Amino acid sequence: MLSIPEWAYDDGVELRDDHPTQHEFGRRTYLVADVEPLDVDGVRTVQVGIALWVVGFFAMLPFYGRLRDAGHGWMIWTCAAGCGLGLLGLEYCRRRKRARTARERLIDEPSDQPTG
Repeated sequence: MLSIPEWAYDDGVELRDDHPTQHEFGRRTYLVADVEPLDVDGVRTVQVGIALWVVGFFAMLPFYGRLRDAGHGWMIWTCAAGCGLGLLGLEYCRRRKRARTARERLIDEPSDQPTG
């Protein structure tokens, strides 16, 4: 398996957790709920997208002759391209998820080296 060094993912962006708890617009104050995002890594989102492209492909497959005759044969190939690009995106998201969990694991592990 290809091992990508951790420094390859360090783009110098500072990740902060100090989000605002309220926003004020005019005389109104809006409170911001402290909730975690549902899908941080995007894997599930890409999987759903691929599934929708596959459904679209197979739904139009019986009508390919009619679509081609009407000049809309490109629609089925758009679904095929969406599936292919989605698979590339899925691999990207999976690698990103693995890198993020590895990075979090390194941060959470206590250092074995003595300080001082």
